[in-house]
Amino acid sequence: MGTAVYCTTSTSAQASEIVDRLRTAGFASRDISVLMPDSAETRKFADDRGTKAPEGAAAGVGTGLLAGGALGWLAGIGSLAIPGLGPLIAAGPIAGALTGAAVVGTVGGIAGALIGMGIPDEDARRYENRVRSGNALISVHTESVAEADRVREIFNSAGASDVSTATESTAHTY
Repeated sequence: MGTAVYCTTSTSAQASEIVDRLRTAGFASRDISVLMPDSAETRKFADDRGTKAPEGAAAGVGTGLLAGGALGWLAGIGSLAIPGLGPLIAAGPIAGALTGAAVVGTVGGIAGALIGMGIPDEDARRYENRVRSGNALISVHTESVAEADRVREIFNSAGASDVSTATESTAHTY
């Protein structure tokens, strides 16, 4: 069982910087998740990575996975809508958790998916509120204490907020 390190960012530029730093530090795209509101700023974040996928990021319930990767090299990019939260862009393992839970009708918002991934209830609700208010949520799966320390260092040096760590539980696959 691994550890996940989480943070929030107030802008997509800050999220972009963190993702770039993580990539440079050698973290794999499959280990990085990003969740943010689908907005003009989010589409700029994706455009900065040289993709055209955001052009098809129409918001709405049932929106499928986008071709390519709106967040550059991150895996599993998707646009989805959660009632009460509106349109979101999700990439990485969190995209699968949110999409899978939505398919079977078990989503209790973002917090429900995060709790299912092993984040403590209080932290999950705080992260959901931060995303509701327009912030991006970034998480990175790590396999060692040294990796988790490197991620926290990257988050902190980029000015991220709400940095925390949680032991991951096995996410349900749908």
